Parts: sequence; structure tokens; C-alpha cells
Amino acid sequence: MRTPGGRWRAPRRFPAGGRAPRRGWRASTWWAVLVALAMIIAALVIERFVPPLDGAMRVADGDSFELGGTRVRLEGIDAPELHQSCGAPDALWPCGQRAKQAMQQAVAAAGKDGVTCRPVDGDRYGRSVSICQAGGRDLGALMVEQGWAVATSFAYRGEQAAARAAGRGIWAGPFEMPADFRARQR
Repeated sequence: MRTPGGRWRAPRRFPAGGRAPRRGWRASTWWAVLVALAMIIAALVIERFVPPLDGAMRVADGDSFELGGTRVRLEGIDAPELHQSCGAPDALWPCGQRAKQAMQQAVAAAGKDGVTCRPVDGDRYGRSVSICQAGGRDLGALMVEQGWAVATSFAYRGEQAAARAAGRGIWAGPFEMPADFRARQR
């Protein structure tokens, strides 16, 4: 087959149906994109109407506390359990207690600004899983950065790498991951 310019071009071959292949997205793809956008917009609108948590605070351990009568666990981190010890078998130290002290110090450093939390989920123990700030700093990031918690999401991987490289907190020596410690205690 020759084109108007005189060049040779092979004839177009279509699939078995005899029609030219579709160009662009299918209708089902457009619907999936629209549903995803609607869900994102709904989440952003709902986030504006969910009131933040604030009030008097009582620290339970390195990643959970009570804030204004609501039990809260920090999103994206896992700190040593309160009665967990770390270190070599001949040189154990109370890393769970130290993680709790680090949380208390972070809250005390916030001063009059206090702690505010934005709930993102709930857990099986009835706690509000939240992203919290103390004095304008992300409390989860601070605990991981100081080495008193491990990151359980991608959000704090950079802080964890820095704490591990510097040997801060629980990264100063051997320790059992908090989740493994809990599983062994059951």
C-alpha cells in the first residue's frame, strides 16, 4: 500500500474482531479513577471534622498514653514494653522504663503547648491510633529518632536509620523487637 507521499506502508491488520484497537482508557478505568478521587476527597473532608485529641496526659509507656480521658497509641512506631529489658544477657538494662521516661521528657518539653493528636484509626484494645505532636514536633518521629522506638511504617524509616547508625537508645546494643517480646510473653 502506498501513502500519498509515495512511500510503501504495510496494510494495517486488526485483531480477530476486525476493528481497530481502542485508544485511551476504558470506561471501567475512568470509573475506578473517579471512585478513588471521591474517596480521597471524602477522607480529606472527614479529617477536617474529626476533632483533635488534647487535654491532661498520663504516659503509659514509650508509645501509648492517656490524653484527655482517651487511650492513645502512636501511629507507625513500636516502643519496648514497660517491663522489657535490653542488652547482652550479662548487662541487661530496663529499656522499657527508659522509653517511658523519654516519652515523659518529650511531653514535658512541649510545655504550655502540650500534646495534640489526630486520630487515624483504632486498635483491638480500644485505643485511638493517632499521629501526635508535642510542642510542634511529631512525637512518633521524635521517639524513633532518639532510638526509643522502632518504625513500623515507612513514615519513620529515615529517623530509624539515623538512630541505628548512631547507636542511640535501644540501638546501643542487642535488643528484642517489642512485637517479638510481646509474642513470647503470651
